[in-house]
Amino acid sequence: MPSAATVIGFLLIIVVNTVAAAVAMRFFRLRLATQWGTVVYTALFVPLIYFVTTLLLSGFVGFGGEGVANKGNALILVWVLPFTLALSLELFWMPAPEDVELPEQTG
Repeated sequence: MPSAATVIGFLLIIVVNTVAAAVAMRFFRLRLATQWGTVVYTALFVPLIYFVTTLLLSGFVGFGGEGVANKGNALILVWVLPFTLALSLELFWMPAPEDVELPEQTG
């Protein structure tokens, strides 16, 4: 049975990774001109963001690391779950990029 600190740590990592992925996906969808560019940048940069946040939160800060029996399940919990949550938020809840008005470029 995991301790309360481990569960809270995993929940914190899941929330941070979900927010980071959702913001990154939204930024790429709004700023990049092609759909494939969004897919490529998301596939490259979101795992890098996950690596950094998971390393910082589980390594240096110490959240979620103690008492984990299966590391594979833990990686699915802190990488796959936040990515699918962020993707579903981006696709189903946020307005389409064509509906968003961006500020004019100056300079």
